[in-house]
Amino acid sequence: MLAMLVLLFLVVALAGYLIGVYNGLVRVRAAVKLDWSNIDVLLVQRHDELPKLVEVCKQYMQYEADTLERVMRARAGVDAARSSGDLNSLGSAERELRSGLTGLYAVAERYPQLKASEPFQHLQVRISALETAIADRREVYNDAVNTNNVRIQAFPDVLVAQLGDFPAAQLLHFQGAEKADVDLHAAFSR
Repeated sequence: MLAMLVLLFLVVALAGYLIGVYNGLVRVRAAVKLDWSNIDVLLVQRHDELPKLVEVCKQYMQYEADTLERVMRARAGVDAARSSGDLNSLGSAERELRSGLTGLYAVAERYPQLKASEPFQHLQVRISALETAIADRREVYNDAVNTNNVRIQAFPDVLVAQLGDFPAAQLLHFQGAEKADVDLHAAFSR
């Protein structure tokens, strides 16, 4: 009788432990999804601001259609990579967008009225703030991915992860040039 109670206690304790591990894995997987969602929100906000910037620039830049089109193509590339969840494509698309924005701001230097316009200045500050927020959220996302990936590989969590649907998450990392913020002040001081 005592042996049966001890065995029952051990089974209940093991079940409770496994449930706790499973719930912990669910929480870290949800954190990865939430942190990606936070990045996605900022990417969408920046995506929505860029046409406004291009439209303001069009009013002043009569002969710079190539520069404006480059920014819009890069914007579309980032949106496609973001929508598909392809983190590798997102890195190269982000690099193209940053390059396009830097070129746009450098060209804007030739248009003092544009550079001095309130809508342009507002959008410049807004996009710069979004770039900083995206970089910050990328760091938070990668922390969540790291926590997830360590949990699903560590013993004994790996046993529960293999039984459940707990795949490794992909880190969002960019090459050196892709990590650097667009230097708006340098673009304007040329």
